[in-house]
Amino acid sequence: MVKERLELLRRIMEQEKIDYYLVPTDDPHGSEYVGDFFKCRQYITGFTGSAGTALIWKTGAGLWTDARYHIQAREQLAGSGITLFREGMENVPSLISFLKENLKEGQCLAADGRVLNKSAAESFRRTACEKGASFKSCGDLIGRIWKERPEISACSVELLPPEISGMTAKEKLAKIRQKLRKRGADLLILSSLDEIGWLFNIRGRDIPMSLLALAYALVEEDKALLYLQKDAWSKELLDWAGRNQIEIKSYEDIYSELLQKASGKCVWADRERVNWKLFGLLKNAANIIEETSPVELEKAVKNEREVENFRRAHEKDGAAVTRFLCWLKTHVGKEKITEISAAEKLEEFRGEWDSYLLPSFEPIMAYQDHGAIVHYSACERTDRELKPEGLFLMDTGGQYREGTTDITRTAALGPLTKKQREHYTRVLIGNLRLAALSFPYGCSGENLDLAARARLWEAGLDFMHGTGHGVGYLMNVHEGPQAIRWRHRKGTMTTALEDGMVVSDEPGLYIEGEYGIRLENLLVCHEKETTDFGRFMNWEILTLAPFEREAVEEELMEEGDRKLLNDYHRRVREKLFPLMKTREEKEWLWEATEAI
Repeated sequence: MVKERLELLRRIMEQEKIDYYLVPTDDPHGSEYVGDFFKCRQYITGFTGSAGTALIWKTGAGLWTDARYHIQAREQLAGSGITLFREGMENVPSLISFLKENLKEGQCLAADGRVLNKSAAESFRRTACEKGASFKSCGDLIGRIWKERPEISACSVELLPPEISGMTAKEKLAKIRQKLRKRGADLLILSSLDEIGWLFNIRGRDIPMSLLALAYALVEEDKALLYLQKDAWSKELLDWAGRNQIEIKSYEDIYSELLQKASGKCVWADRERVNWKLFGLLKNAANIIEETSPVELEKAVKNEREVENFRRAHEKDGAAVTRFLCWLKTHVGKEKITEISAAEKLEEFRGEWDSYLLPSFEPIMAYQDHGAIVHYSACERTDRELKPEGLFLMDTGGQYREGTTDITRTAALGPLTKKQREHYTRVLIGNLRLAALSFPYGCSGENLDLAARARLWEAGLDFMHGTGHGVGYLMNVHEGPQAIRWRHRKGTMTTALEDGMVVSDEPGLYIEGEYGIRLENLLVCHEKETTDFGRFMNWEILTLAPFEREAVEEELMEEGDRKLLNDYHRRVREKLFPLMKTREEKEWLWEATEAI
């Protein structure tokens, strides 16, 4: 099927005089997860991961994806004729390096200008120019061969009340307008759905698991324009917009109206977020400020109401996960449980809360060697039955009306080897030590990452993903600009950790062909104190669920590590014990949180 689709695409490329065609994962908004309508890269390659870029040319095709997906991509691309380029691995050329090596003078590189941001497009344009080639926006070629393409999603838009958002849209718009005035900008363009969702306090169901609505927005001094699909409009939305000097416009009208709205003005458009086609409309018509959106940092710093709601969401989620762990540990080997049925059972426990909405991402339920596939997703073909032996990695999350959760636990379903216990303990120590840090204000995640990896590094071990990502509030489970990682990404700014930022703490270890271990809690940053040496910050752990005492190799833990684990388990017991529903669950939780 993939081979036939590639050949159809190559015929169109020949007609359009295109030698290389780029197919990113993105939609026009740079979303991490995209709706079915926008899954062009998945359609043309068969690879279902959430990150990667395909490149198609006359005699071949390639897929570039990161370490989270190397094993999955290798399996899904088998027999397709598409070469896997494992990003970050030694002697594997980056996409840009491959183009520099293979593009010829006079050739044409092309992409749909809506699914590349300005920064990425400029990088490809420079590469093409260096080789005497051209780079152009040619529209959606995949759409011309995708005969049974799903309809674009257009779900109704929900307005968040102040008791959920903590601030009104009018208050948020006032803060952003103050930043525009300070920068001398007349107009702000927004195309990132989470930024628009945050600023206007709107949510939707157009993006899988992210509670976001497809939208664009323009913010001026005296009004704002919100571009939404007409099927998403309601009388409540229109009345709200009228009271807040917000004009509701049709989603696609942004492309026909932007030039008129921006002509002769100073326009703020984030080159990392606003798509290339929109930037193209502004060429020679406006003075453009291509800086980081003023919404990004405001959104990342949660207000007091949001933090309190996060706590409530994590108590509910922790109770659901803990009840599931009790069920799993007491039923495995006694009835048939598979990776898929385990995910369904956890969803049942979460669904018992009235405020539960949906998963915050596709669940990762990975037994034995599947756990070594960092972003493994079980399907009917790979679904494996769980046995009372080995390790079972569970990375899941939920969207509640109070907030977003993301938790990973690795359970011992039976006796473990000494090596497995050692590996689990080293990962656990990293998780605990990172969460226990106090640090001076101004530190970024790059300054703190060592705490999570030190006990792995000393044994010659490591994991090939970041230690922590920012977490959105009733939106994307992954957000920036904050992150915890040791590798600095060239060309990016480091972001100081601020009071109210939420991040994940998720060290791991993956032994291909054997097992994977990952342990994840969410943390919220707080201002701890001011001393003669300045301001100091620390973390509050939001996530509440037991770790696996049976997997701990106690002699590897220093006294301080044991105290951190015991203190955490004491808090888990205190918060969750009243939420257990049966005597069996209460007894299991009590034992699971006993001090070591």
